[in-house]
Amino acid sequence: MHIRMVTRIGLTLLAVILAACGVPSASQPAPSAAPPAPTVAAPQATPALNIDDWASVEAAARGQTVNWYLWGGSDSINRFVDEFYGTALKERYDITLNRVPVADTVDAVNQVLSEKEAGRDPGAVDLIWINGENFLSLKQADMLLPDWSRRIPNARLVNWDNPAVNLDFGEPVEGYESPWSSAQFQLIYDSARMGEDELPRSYAELLAWATANPGRFTYIAPGPGAFQGTRFIKGALFELSGGAEQWLPFEQALWDEHSPALWAYLNELKPYLWREGETYPKDENELHGLFANGEVDFSITQAIAGAGPLITEGLAPETARAFVFDDFMIGDFNYVAIPKNAPNKAAARVLANLLLEPELQAAQILPENGFGLGYAIDVTRVTDEDQRTALAEAQTQLGAAATPAADLAASLVGDSAGEYQTLVEEGWRQRVLIGAEQ
Repeated sequence: MHIRMVTRIGLTLLAVILAACGVPSASQPAPSAAPPAPTVAAPQATPALNIDDWASVEAAARGQTVNWYLWGGSDSINRFVDEFYGTALKERYDITLNRVPVADTVDAVNQVLSEKEAGRDPGAVDLIWINGENFLSLKQADMLLPDWSRRIPNARLVNWDNPAVNLDFGEPVEGYESPWSSAQFQLIYDSARMGEDELPRSYAELLAWATANPGRFTYIAPGPGAFQGTRFIKGALFELSGGAEQWLPFEQALWDEHSPALWAYLNELKPYLWREGETYPKDENELHGLFANGEVDFSITQAIAGAGPLITEGLAPETARAFVFDDFMIGDFNYVAIPKNAPNKAAARVLANLLLEPELQAAQILPENGFGLGYAIDVTRVTDEDQRTALAEAQTQLGAAATPAADLAASLVGDSAGEYQTLVEEGWRQRVLIGAEQ
């Protein structure tokens, strides 16, 4: 399937999308032309679904309307959802997609929770684009359909053994969610100024590089609204402490043991930073500007297209390229979940399975199609030759500005438990920015 929608993604929009990772801020506007909220029919007696008989699930889903609640702040994502998924659902399964945009995912969560309070079953929501604290809220409320995501056919393409997939910000997925797309921390350099063999491939090598090239590196100040800076600091913590998985779940003693080494590393790095660490970029756009002006030699991205969107927007030279360290490059996944009181569970399962189709996974990574996030599947698990070709062609179209998919997969680790977020951000402010005694 080779469908093209020529849609230009603005850099600022892409940064907002990636920072949200499926749980966008309420400050993002919903589209002006919102599809109507679903009208839910009275409960009807239907045969119990046998999810292990996929043909019967598809048969039960025919003629249904699937009400997908998802963040509506991006016109390009809305078009992608309607044109790619909506068209395929109708043509292949006779399922109608009703995309219900919300300003913030918590609005869909509150809808389901209010239905629970009112004893409403079926409710209005069939599927939610969700992760993080919103997932945890519905899981704790016992309002998510259990034991379904690993039993849809395309679940075989997902690397469920990777903690970055089976843990959603530290909370076990446990069959309640299915991944849709991903984003991963990467660095950007200018290949006209630096060769691949000169790139640091670890935090230890970065310190050595910065020492040899004073003033040519900086990072975003970690803090609320600047998750990229926090993610950079966490990667250093993982390397210094000898691993990422130990940071799930939260353990105060582990933090107390390893955080002094983190502050020592960052303070050792500080005098070799841009402006000797007296000030830091406040966000991704400011760091991109320093890179484009030649003031520093590295910027960052979370886009599967690497430096491509920056080049398109004229915010990086044509020779900009993305790369990763050999390990500890934090990524996370966007998921979909089915509420326990969903009115059209069969159609919701079919849609969740469709999201993992390799040809649609290939389409979603291309910036011109309006989505531009990374794979939810492990491309090495795809065996069908046509599907492998579609994935390979999509990767080729990303060009040399993108990090190779194999490098991304090899370096991917999940984020830490949410409780560490404030400790990292406030600790950095006190121990590095202000320079308090350790």
